[in-house]
Amino acid sequence: MYDAIVIGAGPAGLQAALTLGRMHRPTLLLDSGEYRNGTVLHMHNVVAEDGTPPAEFRATAREQLAEYRDVEIRDVGAVGVDGAEGAFTVRLGDDSSAEGRRIVLATGVADDLPEIPGLQELWGTKAFSCPFCDGHEHAGKPIGILGAAARAEHLIGLLGRIVGEITVFPVGEPYTDDDRRMLEERGARVSLTPVEAVEGDAAEVRITAGDATTSVAGIFVASVEVRQRAPFAEQLGLRMLPSGAIEIDDFGATSARGVFAAGDLAHRAALPGPMAAVVQAAAAGQLAAIGIIRSLG
Repeated sequence: MYDAIVIGAGPAGLQAALTLGRMHRPTLLLDSGEYRNGTVLHMHNVVAEDGTPPAEFRATAREQLAEYRDVEIRDVGAVGVDGAEGAFTVRLGDDSSAEGRRIVLATGVADDLPEIPGLQELWGTKAFSCPFCDGHEHAGKPIGILGAAARAEHLIGLLGRIVGEITVFPVGEPYTDDDRRMLEERGARVSLTPVEAVEGDAAEVRITAGDATTSVAGIFVASVEVRQRAPFAEQLGLRMLPSGAIEIDDFGATSARGVFAAGDLAHRAALPGPMAAVVQAAAAGQLAAIGIIRSLG
């Protein structure tokens, strides 16, 4: 019986395991090998780790966790969670199971991209969603923004002072006249034709819309839909927020006693949505671990 089972080994899960290990709490960390930033070449906006490859970050964290004998790491995903506070059972992908007094859900979310040929292949390397993570690398360079007008306008507001020329492309249906005027007033060029395909190499991305091809340094996608990566919130009957995230308190506790959540799959109700950043995910993991330690007494 572990004091805590941490499901997910991104920044939130790694930090939760580290904090629990330092307090000598028997902890099992489950690493499925699936990460939201799995295709990303370099992390940014991470103090002391700006530019570090995510895989290197995870490897270093695991090397450090190996020094804590109260932390066990298994390279296997979870497929189900049931039970109650003090006696949870986690079913694993290798047909085994593990028991724990507390659970930390740190499986993160998955990004569902618009169905544009070539986009998935560029995701994380030449196509992005977060201006805080990837805007600076496009300073003074032309970029494309793909997606809904309202979300595109928000990205223009954040990126306009950083990047060069911005061209906005509708996805699926052309923009309305009002949308087009709004985006042009924000200083963007606006394609009248929806994007049909994208392709890229190390030097540029080429966006095809109708008979025109536009070359840019990178793409920011304004129509990414985010969903829970794993089914555990539904299995456990957790209270959810309008954003699609799990509702937590200040210490990561969910609506089910003994279940905590950390990272971009959860946030407090006072926030409009999860803060998708490595530093904030790690901070959430630490808070969840502290919440568990407090609850165990």
